[in-house]
Amino acid sequence: MLSTTPGGPETLELLDLADPVAGPGQLLIAVKACAINYPDVLIIEDKYQFKPQRPFAPGAEVSGIVAAVGEGVEGWAIGDRVVATTGHGGMVEKVAVDAVKCYRLPEGRDFVEASALLLTYATTIHALLDRGHLKAGETLLVLGAAGGVGLAAVELGKAFGARVVAAVSSEEKAEAVRKAGADEVVIYGRAPFDKDQSKALAEQFKAAVGPDGANVIYDPVGGDYAEPALRSIAWEGRYLVVGFPAGIPKLALNLTLLKSCDVCGVFWGAWAARDPKANRARIAQLFDLWEQGRIAPVVSEVFPFARGGDAIAKMGSRGAIGKLVVKISE
Repeated sequence: MLSTTPGGPETLELLDLADPVAGPGQLLIAVKACAINYPDVLIIEDKYQFKPQRPFAPGAEVSGIVAAVGEGVEGWAIGDRVVATTGHGGMVEKVAVDAVKCYRLPEGRDFVEASALLLTYATTIHALLDRGHLKAGETLLVLGAAGGVGLAAVELGKAFGARVVAAVSSEEKAEAVRKAGADEVVIYGRAPFDKDQSKALAEQFKAAVGPDGANVIYDPVGGDYAEPALRSIAWEGRYLVVGFPAGIPKLALNLTLLKSCDVCGVFWGAWAARDPKANRARIAQLFDLWEQGRIAPVVSEVFPFARGGDAIAKMGSRGAIGKLVVKISE
């Protein structure tokens, strides 16, 4: 499923390419499923920070079977089950991936669910523990809590002993976050907000997190939601900047002084590349939590390969609950 020209999902084309080969240090993966994430919406429109050379396939995380092992790769064999991050290029039948970005998929785990694990949960565990230093007993406010990273934050927050306040845009999404374990739910309106609406939302957040404020705020939304959330932060709280589907906000820095709080950027991919050993330890931690049943990716819809563009369109509408997955093959 290739992007041959910049544009929306309607510009994607299902085309034939020669099979890739596993280069040195790589695995060739016969793809079973490819999960969709918000960067897939941006990358085909040339609005993402990385602009691959065309033609390219969107899709940043896949699950499948090892079809070939490149020179110098140890510990892998043809037929092994695998999940991997690709950056882009995942919505294909076969993809060559650096072995350092591949993780062994346990037997009995479904390929569709597995494809939806890495990006959202790895981003979130890095955000909460390495950037937000979340501790048991603290209060965590999650914006966009019914999306892929949002639900991951709700589940991981509960797994690490936090009180979780989940903020969503509808009652349907509220039901999803309650099911994921949220202790308190805020239903907010759709931006843009005027000054009075922004103040009212800040009061909603403050009432939900309690008089001491939110120790950690997880924000994968941005836009007009950011400042009202920041106004609810605790003394020495940590505000985690994860993404901007609602737009890039401009924060009033006087608020950071008044609360002596930190605003922390979260760029999991760059951190994983800089410290692969620490990242692999976090991924192992995720697999343990998955095995224990304390986290479980929510896949709300599965699309056939030929409708991969529809999956990206739905992600772009911000109407998805949890993750959307494109099933490439049986």
